[in-house]
Amino acid sequence: MSSLSGKRITLIVTGSIAAYKALELIRLLTKAGASVEGVLTEGGEAFITPLSVEALTGRRAHTKMWDEHSFEMNHIELSRRADLIVIAPATAGIVAKMANGLGDDLASSVLLARNKPVLIAPSMNTAMWENAAFRRNLSQVEADGAIIVPPQTDTLACGEVGEGKMAEPSTVLQAIANHFDSAETLKGKTAIVTAGGTIERIDSVRYISNFSSGKQGNAIAISLAKAGADVTLVAGNIKDPAPQHPKLRVVSVESALEMKAAVHNSLPADIYVGCAAVCDFRVSNSSDSKIKKESGLDLTFEENPDIAKSVGTLPEGQRPSVVIGFAAETDNLIEYAQKKLASKNCDLIVANNVSNGSVFGKDSNTVHFVEKDSIQSLQELPKSEVATQLVDWIAKQFQGSD
Repeated sequence: MSSLSGKRITLIVTGSIAAYKALELIRLLTKAGASVEGVLTEGGEAFITPLSVEALTGRRAHTKMWDEHSFEMNHIELSRRADLIVIAPATAGIVAKMANGLGDDLASSVLLARNKPVLIAPSMNTAMWENAAFRRNLSQVEADGAIIVPPQTDTLACGEVGEGKMAEPSTVLQAIANHFDSAETLKGKTAIVTAGGTIERIDSVRYISNFSSGKQGNAIAISLAKAGADVTLVAGNIKDPAPQHPKLRVVSVESALEMKAAVHNSLPADIYVGCAAVCDFRVSNSSDSKIKKESGLDLTFEENPDIAKSVGTLPEGQRPSVVIGFAAETDNLIEYAQKKLASKNCDLIVANNVSNGSVFGKDSNTVHFVEKDSIQSLQELPKSEVATQLVDWIAKQFQGSD
C-alpha cells in the first residue's frame, strides 16, 4: 500500500474491549510505511497500556490535555501533525461528543480542533449500535464528513450475536488506504449526483414514494468531493442529513419533475451519477387539499421522465463524459442492468438486488458494475466503500484524457 508511505496518522483509542485491535492496526500501518501517534482516552487505558502503544509506534502515547514535559498544546498539535485522524475502536460516547461538539478530554478536544479528515471504526453492543439517539449522532458525524468503517455482525464480547463488532484491522487499513488513494484524483471535474426517493403527491397530506434512504447517493457525493470534484447533490427524500463539504452543494427537491429540472439546470458537468430511486409514475389527478375518505379515492397515473436517460442521450458536447445509472431489481438483475445500460446510453450501471429488503436504509450494499463488455461483482461492502470503488472507476475513465 504505497499510498500510506510517509503518511502521518493520529490514532485515538477509546474504551472498548476491541481496543486490542488498535495494536494490530498500528502494526499494519507502520509496516505499510505510515507513522502513528497514539491518543488513549481514560477508557482506552483500561484495556491497553500507553507503553504497548509506544512500543509499536516508537513515539510517546498521549493521554492528558496538558503535557508537563512540553509547552505544546496537545489537542492542537496532534490534529495539525496528522494527515488523517483515526478512531479505532470508536465508542458511542466519542461519537456523541463528535456529533455535539464536546471537548472535555484530550481525544474529544483533538477532534474538535481538527482541520484534517477523520475515519472511525465503531465498536459497541448491538442495542447501542441500533439505538435511535446513537444513529442520529452517527448520521451527523457522517454528514460532517467522517469516514465510517461499519462494524461486523458476529458474536460480541457480551455473548450476544449481532452487529457491533469492530471491523478487522485489515479492513480498517484498507479504508485508510482508499482514503489516500482517492485524494484529488478528480480535481477540476464537476459532478451531479442524485440521491434518495422522490415524492409524488396524492393530496396535501399524502404521497407515494419508496424505501430509498439516500445513504448510497450521499456516500457517492461526499466521495466525489473528497476526490476533488465540484459536486452538486440533487437530494430527494433522504433519511440522513445531506453531507457537508466545501466542494459540495445540495439542491433539495421533492418530485421526479423537480429532480429532472434540478439536474438539467446543473449541467454542464463532467460526471453524472443517477443514484436516486425515482418513482416511475406520478399521480395525474392529485389534489391541492386533503381528500376526504367519504369522497373515495380513484387515482390515475402518468409516467415520470427517465432522468438518467435524459442525461445519457444528450447530444455530444452537452452529455457528461461519464454517465452512471443504478438498477435496483428483484429478478434478472444483470439482464435488466444490461438493458438499462443500452436504453439509457450509460457508461456504467450499478446493479443491486433489493428482493430481500437488505439494501434500503442499511449501511452496506452488494453491487455489480455492469459495463458494455464486462461485469465486476463486488462483495458486500459498506456503502462508503462502494462509493470509494465507484469513484476509483470514474477516475480511471479520465486517465490520459487531460
